[in-house]
Amino acid sequence: MNELAETLALTDNAVRSHLTSLERDGLIQELGTRPGFRKPHALYGLTSEAEFLFPTAYGPLLQHVLEVIARRLSSQQLRASLREVGRTAAVEHLGQIEGKTPGQRIEVALNALKALGGDATVQESEGNRFISGNGCPLSAVTAHHPEACLIVEALLSEIIGIPVKERCDRTGAPRCCFEIS
Repeated sequence: MNELAETLALTDNAVRSHLTSLERDGLIQELGTRPGFRKPHALYGLTSEAEFLFPTAYGPLLQHVLEVIARRLSSQQLRASLREVGRTAAVEHLGQIEGKTPGQRIEVALNALKALGGDATVQESEGNRFISGNGCPLSAVTAHHPEACLIVEALLSEIIGIPVKERCDRTGAPRCCFEIS
């Protein structure tokens, strides 16, 4: 909440009031928490109803691109091509990871997701680490082309330097989830 208040130049109470209104109107939902300095911070994401309120001009176009490519390539070739797109997209971030620790590389990967329009955090569960997104930067196409998540899987694997496995949730509002090996 403090981050929002600072970014928007509002008081904490004003932000809290706006979040309550947005939640009441079904536009946002609480997705979980992340550790904070004194107490955990609530994480919010758009509901599936709210996703349609924001312009996503790339969505229909990307949908058509994937449909055409999927007709021309075998499933294996399509999956390989989408991974290549992810590796290609990672190239612009590789200069930021030289000499970095694995934890710092994960931070670079989270920032790369943020640049694509996603917001994600690292979470641990039963000894496994996951990159969990609050929303999905490719939500406009993942309902019809779930293989599009392979783009982000390859991008994260390339930046982090170890394999990452897609475990996305496509029920309701799509949310990214990638298991770090």
